[in-house]
Amino acid sequence: LKKQSSGLISRSEDEESLGVKDVKRTATQAFGSSVPKRRSSSRSIKRKKFDDELVESSLVKSSTRVKGPPVIEPVRCSGSEPSSSEKKKVAKSGTALTPPLTMVMNPAPLTKRVKKSKQPLHITKDLGRWKPTDDLLLINAVLQTTDLTSVHLGVKFSCRFTLREIKERWYALLYDPVISKLAWQAMRQLHPEAIAAIQSKALFSQTEEAMLAKIGSTSQPKLDVFQELLSNYPAVFHPSRTPKSLLVHWQLLKQYYLLDDQSVQPLPKGDQVLNFSDAEQMVDDVKLKESRDEVLEHELMVSDRHQKREIRQLEQELPRWQVLVDSITGMSMPDFDNQTLAALRGRMVRYLMRSREITLGRATKDKQIDVDLSLEGPAWKISRKQGIIKLKNNGDFFIANEGRRPIYIDGRPVLSGNKWKLNNNSVVEIAGLRFVFLINLELISLIKAEAAKMAPQ
Repeated sequence: LKKQSSGLISRSEDEESLGVKDVKRTATQAFGSSVPKRRSSSRSIKRKKFDDELVESSLVKSSTRVKGPPVIEPVRCSGSEPSSSEKKKVAKSGTALTPPLTMVMNPAPLTKRVKKSKQPLHITKDLGRWKPTDDLLLINAVLQTTDLTSVHLGVKFSCRFTLREIKERWYALLYDPVISKLAWQAMRQLHPEAIAAIQSKALFSQTEEAMLAKIGSTSQPKLDVFQELLSNYPAVFHPSRTPKSLLVHWQLLKQYYLLDDQSVQPLPKGDQVLNFSDAEQMVDDVKLKESRDEVLEHELMVSDRHQKREIRQLEQELPRWQVLVDSITGMSMPDFDNQTLAALRGRMVRYLMRSREITLGRATKDKQIDVDLSLEGPAWKISRKQGIIKLKNNGDFFIANEGRRPIYIDGRPVLSGNKWKLNNNSVVEIAGLRFVFLINLELISLIKAEAAKMAPQ
């Protein structure tokens, strides 16, 4: 029975293989008539897969999903040998399964690598916030103060740590070999300048503050005093201390009344406690009751005397002026008095001529003139002594140009060093400033008559 059953199974398998071959032949005949023959090549050509190839590829995909060694064998009973067609199938499937085998076998070492990399990450998960600079700050501060609470209050780390975190980190640096080794390697890679900057921020120990507190608060120590302290007590002070840093810390101690000769005044005992505004008012009242500054009063007295002297000098110069300046009230003819010979009227002011000779120009501190043309308008182009107006004995007025720029009389230029006669209502233009020269004809006629009487004598 066993032999008959095995023979039947082998026959059925041979028939199946023959059926598959017939299907392949019909497929090649069907497609071979339409598709032209191609030249064979060693390269793999991308083409559409046939039905049997699709079945084989699906079997390969299903085999890749199964875990374990990928071995595909045909279904057969024990004791039977595989036929030639089965061997061909196994050979074909073996060639097709070589790429998936590599794909399945390669991820195994990757999983092992991931597991190995996870172990140090699990150990160093607490090292992210603590930088090597923080570790160095913590070590220096603990060596100086031997108190983790003062380290928590006085040291400024890269981020805010709680007292519990600082304690845990310190114990880890002391007793955990992995963390201490990693921290030591990271601190050794720091730049020397960074290490020096961190050491300069080290907290002051109690012995250092005791040495600084011996310096009196009333004294004004210089850097030489602190340099002597550093040279005399090198074992007490930190190696990174400088005279400047000691001076700054001593000033802080003095500000908070922590020196030996200072004492903090106790708060007043009672219900009434002074606030800031009340204390400020008391300070202001004390300042008001202080004596006056004698030096300031003396300086104010001297400046007052100087101003009075200048006012007196100006009052003495008033009668010496020969020209009076009045504001123009209208364009009508001015009313001359018995002492005014002529008038030089501008747009803003009017100059009265009461002597036979007056000077025109721009007044300065060093030099005073009779007619200051800067009162009329911008006179920065006018010379300090621009010209002279003079009355002759025959009653004629002449103007002489003594400045750099020309003087225009009725549109005619009078150059420097020349003279020109002035008539009544003559227009005088000097550096863009225009004036009208008006003559007191009544007074000039009297002067001419007196000059004519004196001439025959």
